[in-house]
Amino acid sequence: MTRVLVVGSINMDLVVETQTFPRLGETLLGERFATYPGGKGANQAVAAARLGAAVTLIGCVGNDAFGAQLKAGLAAQGIDTRWIREAATAATGIAAITLCQADNAIVVVPGANQLLGPADLDAAEAAFASCDVVLAQLEVPLATVQHAAALASKHGKPFILNPAPASALPAALLDQITLLTPNEYELAVALGEPDAEWQTLLAALPGGVVMTKGAGGAYFSDADGTIQHQPGFKVTPVDTTGAGDTFNGALAAFWHLGLAEAAWRASAAGALSVTKAGAQGGMPRLTELDAFLRDGLQHAASTRS
Repeated sequence: MTRVLVVGSINMDLVVETQTFPRLGETLLGERFATYPGGKGANQAVAAARLGAAVTLIGCVGNDAFGAQLKAGLAAQGIDTRWIREAATAATGIAAITLCQADNAIVVVPGANQLLGPADLDAAEAAFASCDVVLAQLEVPLATVQHAAALASKHGKPFILNPAPASALPAALLDQITLLTPNEYELAVALGEPDAEWQTLLAALPGGVVMTKGAGGAYFSDADGTIQHQPGFKVTPVDTTGAGDTFNGALAAFWHLGLAEAAWRASAAGALSVTKAGAQGGMPRLTELDAFLRDGLQHAASTRS
């Protein structure tokens, strides 16, 4: 069982479903409204936990109803929540999500996530010492992410960073990242190379980047800089929210299997996640993922024979 430490955001997702996205100044009648647990940190923690990892999450919520609900939900997933701080001076973060024709538009209000600081990580340093891999995103302050990378390095742990939302990354942080997991746009922004071809950027960081391409799967460079492609898996999408988070949580959960194997399993997990509603609602359990991959291999074998 891989021990995954996640440092990141915890939000409540407020989801509206519509037939069209509203234009500037337009008011639309929505079809449905629901609340779902979210935040990239929490999402990736749940994804890893459902796939068999022992997960600890470091984060911050408000001292409010959303915060209590989210902490209880994470604990129910088997996630160690002892290092989730309840802040009295900020509300729990939220994400306002509009779903339309299986696509989405999202506005995030960070709230208490912005209060997660280096001191919170220092208080949880034992978690860095005891984990197998550290996973972080950019929905908490950059200084906190940099400190997480430093603590991972101090304890000799691999550090995976999902650079979302897109942001330019300091050279000192890039030097401490074991694996960067952007989409194509995030890759260019993270490396400060907006005009470079993504193939060039991947080849320049051998073994250090896995770039996601949605339904197109993922691309990564091996140790000698050769670009490898992990094709996407064909499914019928219902809600694409959380697919990237599922991919990242799965990468961490299967880190011990090597990059190519982890990317294969993560791509399948990400595909499965879009077949149900909610960022966390569609995240597969290990038995579901194994069955999906087994059926796919059997289908491929029968097609070849």
